[in-house]
Amino acid sequence: MAQPTAWDSHPEPLAVDSAPLPQYGSGSLADLLPTLAAGMGVPGTTATITELAPADRNCVFLIDGLGWEQLRAHPEDAPFMTSLLGSSRGGTGRPLTAGYPATTATSLASVGTGLPPGAHGLPGYTVRNPDTGELMNQLRWQPWTQPRAWQPYPTVFQLAHDAGVHAAQVSSPTFENTPLTKVALSGGKFLGRLSGEDRMDVAAEQLAAADRALVYTYYAELDGAGHRFGVDSDTWRGQLMHVDRLVQRLAEQLPPNSALYVTADHGMVDIPFDEQHRIDFDEDWELRAGVTLLGGEGRARHVYAVPGAANDVLTCWREVLGEQFWVASRDEAIAAGWFGPHIDERVYARLGDVVAAARDDVLIIASEREPKESAMVGNHGSMTPAEQLVPLLEVRS
Repeated sequence: MAQPTAWDSHPEPLAVDSAPLPQYGSGSLADLLPTLAAGMGVPGTTATITELAPADRNCVFLIDGLGWEQLRAHPEDAPFMTSLLGSSRGGTGRPLTAGYPATTATSLASVGTGLPPGAHGLPGYTVRNPDTGELMNQLRWQPWTQPRAWQPYPTVFQLAHDAGVHAAQVSSPTFENTPLTKVALSGGKFLGRLSGEDRMDVAAEQLAAADRALVYTYYAELDGAGHRFGVDSDTWRGQLMHVDRLVQRLAEQLPPNSALYVTADHGMVDIPFDEQHRIDFDEDWELRAGVTLLGGEGRARHVYAVPGAANDVLTCWREVLGEQFWVASRDEAIAAGWFGPHIDERVYARLGDVVAAARDDVLIIASEREPKESAMVGNHGSMTPAEQLVPLLEVRS
């Protein structure tokens, strides 16, 4: 019998339910602060990461862009954090999952509210505002939208503060009054410090300020180096060396009865600069047909169709991209649990009519609409291990 030729083959698109789901409810970023707060007796919180033992003083150090796989691949650049890999997730040596999409605005909201994206309502880098029909950038909060209307739930920091726990955030002063901070990380004290060393010192001081304390601190520059130069660059490795020293600096200052957790909002993958790996939406008439707005980011797209065209757009995107992306309708993505176990009514129309998550090392760029994002070396957003898995390194005193 003659073998089938390439013209005879019709590869099936990736099944929506074959995407590796985040571990919502047991091992995602959204489960971290509620677990810590429950261990301090904060009402309205539940310990769902069962591997973590309670502590009176808890500090979360979130390193933007430090994926589990990237950390394990660079032991010589991060000797202190590498020595803690066995402590991850309560000594199991396992990572957490970020949540979908694995992007900063979504993950920070998941951390701070203790809710998955379908509930807190920041389900992507850019999403459509159903009230205006415009794309909203949820990291930069442009165009401006009333923060509490967009994300109405209290943060875990606020719940802790209301319960008498000393709550504090130690970060760059530029973040103090941003809408994203207000909806995701507010509650208790905000202390702005420019240098990473100062943040570590102040975080330790805040931990010691009360018998029960919940402290959060943050470092962004590793992520910036990855986007600009890639996670295989000397610049990125230099940042990793620096942040490793910061973690050790904080760990060595922990007051008694403290637990330090080092985690991240997402990992990252480097994508080659060629047409095979970077598909330009602005140059592709098939992908543009029937699309009124392109949201999300290169590896986690929200696609908004003109009225009546959603099914046609879904069919086209599956035919063009279905071997490299998990491509789902809005309802399919919701049913599969991509954004969590349930979707708030106010969040439903923020999701794309079509949702596309990359499996392979490929991007959907938009060179004219998103020139800066399209030029990035390192990217993230999807459900692959390199993007989803984040450490939960632990030091106790």
